[in-house]
Amino acid sequence: MESYRNPVLTAAVFAPLIVAAGLVPFRHSFDNANAALLLVLVIVAVASFGIRPAGVIAAVSSAVWFDFFLTVPFNRLTIENRDDIEATVLLVVIGAAVTEIAIWGRRQQARASRQGGYLAGVMTTSQAIAKGGSSGEVIDQVRTELTAVLRIDGCRFLAGGKREHAPQLNADGSVTRRDRVVKVERDGLPTDSEIELVVQHAGVVRGRFLLTAASRIARPDLEQRLVAVALADQVGAALASQESSPMK
Repeated sequence: MESYRNPVLTAAVFAPLIVAAGLVPFRHSFDNANAALLLVLVIVAVASFGIRPAGVIAAVSSAVWFDFFLTVPFNRLTIENRDDIEATVLLVVIGAAVTEIAIWGRRQQARASRQGGYLAGVMTTSQAIAKGGSSGEVIDQVRTELTAVLRIDGCRFLAGGKREHAPQLNADGSVTRRDRVVKVERDGLPTDSEIELVVQHAGVVRGRFLLTAASRIARPDLEQRLVAVALADQVGAALASQESSPMK
């Protein structure tokens, strides 16, 4: 988004000005309602980038230049006609509404893309297990997936049970520290200690992933944390399967 943020903000300021000024030669024959619709199209085009300030600026700019160029008295920021006042107000309201809709749509698109990525990671791990990959290969695969899904610095796997006072990423996606729930969405994952994600299968602990989020605050949402739990459970199932198979 940063790569095109400044050009979009520039367009939000000047595109309504150019369109409104371009309609000046036709303002005596061109209905103001149609002019307002053209400016709405400009607002929609800017808002489609999902940058809230740009959408708001485009709406305000459209209202200002609609008033200045296309309403009586011309070339003054004054409106005498009630219909023109309503059109100006609607430009701002519609612009704000369209911007919020565009932002919501982009968030939904991004969420769908993330979900597809999470599913791909889980499927990749499942395929590695189905193909009989070694436990080391499966663990390395999951370590990579956990780092990406949780957006953390990294993680490592250790055999054995969990430590009593270490922060825990639990099966329900919650993060606790000494029985106190950490509000991850607000405060982020703990940065001063490794977070333990227990690897288990059928109630038997097979090991633990130690998650590190020290260099920056990571705020994975509940969905991301549940994906991490599912990945750890796959490792638990793989380890249990290999332990029970004499061929492994």
